[in-house]
Amino acid sequence: MTSKKPSKKRHTVQLNSDKLRLLVALFAIIVSVFVIVVSIKSGQKELPVIPSSTTLWPYGLPEYHVEVPQGYEDLLPSAAEPSIGTQGINGASTEATKRLPAGTESGESDIKDSVEPSQSLPRLPPEYQGERALPFPIALRQHEALRSEVPTLIIVIDDAGHNIEQLEPFLKLPFPITLAVLPGLGYTRESAERIVAAGKELILHQPMQALGGSDPGPGAITLDMTAEEASNVLLDNIDALPGIVGLNNHMGSAVTRDPVFMRAVLDIAKMRGIYYLDSLTSSGTATAVLCKEMELPYWERDVFLDNSGDKQSILHALEEGKKTAKDQGAAVMIGHVWSAELAQTLMDIYPQLIEEGYSLSTISHYMIKSATGEIGASIGD
Repeated sequence: MTSKKPSKKRHTVQLNSDKLRLLVALFAIIVSVFVIVVSIKSGQKELPVIPSSTTLWPYGLPEYHVEVPQGYEDLLPSAAEPSIGTQGINGASTEATKRLPAGTESGESDIKDSVEPSQSLPRLPPEYQGERALPFPIALRQHEALRSEVPTLIIVIDDAGHNIEQLEPFLKLPFPITLAVLPGLGYTRESAERIVAAGKELILHQPMQALGGSDPGPGAITLDMTAEEASNVLLDNIDALPGIVGLNNHMGSAVTRDPVFMRAVLDIAKMRGIYYLDSLTSSGTATAVLCKEMELPYWERDVFLDNSGDKQSILHALEEGKKTAKDQGAAVMIGHVWSAELAQTLMDIYPQLIEEGYSLSTISHYMIKSATGEIGASIGD
């Protein structure tokens, strides 16, 4: 008996059917992958991005995470030392001197001539080295007597402008706080408007070139500019943020050591009637001496709140700030808007700070109270 061979037509139909099923399966896989990716990205928008040694925060990490050319490491703040600054608030004189690079005694850098960094880095002339203790630029000797009465904590939160989600918790804090906004970002203007609307203090977080190769971001002052170009950049950034009462540096361990650039910055600050806060991302900035020459109030960061982002480290940094405030009347503590636990930690610790007799204020309010002799008049400012 002869068997019938399957027809060619039937075989072709079966092949086409298999191909169709394969294409459908592939399409389903592609759609599934797309949905998963979109879900992940959507979820990530709601979560803060926390910088780490392996995560590059937009436009560079804080200076204490920056890699610098060999020989310049001692100029950067140490994560193990929350406070580099030994200078009193507004230039209040202290007996301590600045932390010097290893092996130095007079404030001169121990950087060897053989070091060839990838970019030109400024070296300070002798008058900008050594002691940083300055006399009070505003006559306020009664501040000395009020130190132990109401020590003041001044909290500044840097790096606003990347998004709104990370900013919101700080706007809800029930005490005075300063927020520093980066220029030229997608949420720069909205962040500034929300800060002012919430009654918080707004300052410009001015990007400046660092010792390492990290990008400081839009609107930065860099060493390849002229002083006039740097002034124009700063003016543009100030004009784009109506309502600011001060500015501080974002990164800037290279620029802040250059007296020419810093004079240009401080000239603009004086002309516009705003204060300058030295974030002290380098241990040898030119700011203190220039403020003395220009008769400007001198402000600098005392403590970084979030060298490490965990709650225990933040609480430890707050303790450092409390000690500094008791010693010199006030302490400026800088944190970052992307720190996941910072806002909640500040909220949690606030009742205890008030109970312990600390006042929370901002630089502008503190200067007003200083000038009018009202320091210590109220808790919580």
